Amino acid sequence: MKVLLRGIGAGKGTSKGKVRVILKPKDMEKMKRNEILVTEMTNPLFTPAIQKSAAIVTDVGGKLCHAAIVSRELGIPCVVNTEKATKILKDGMEVIVDGEEGVVYEV
Repeated sequence: MKVLLRGIGAGKGTSKGKVRVILKPKDMEKMKRNEILVTEMTNPLFTPAIQKSAAIVTDVGGKLCHAAIVSRELGIPCVVNTEKATKILKDGMEVIVDGEEGVVYEV
């Protein structure tokens, strides 16, 4: 498998799914269940999208950022601080998110 991104693993487990890039909370209605949420960073306004997601990938953040904490609470994989997820990943791409190793792979 080809590594697309590396970041900080912030939520254990792996998940496979289609990417959905959401840059603003108002765009959350585009999010479908079990898609991979890709965004710059999350905040409480992103909760409806996070609850539908199979994993979270962000451009910024650390092990104590909002995305990391919520992903651990919900038990979904999370990779933060990739620096360029919103630029590299496109809607509909099929990826595997490894929240333990902090890696996003192309399927």
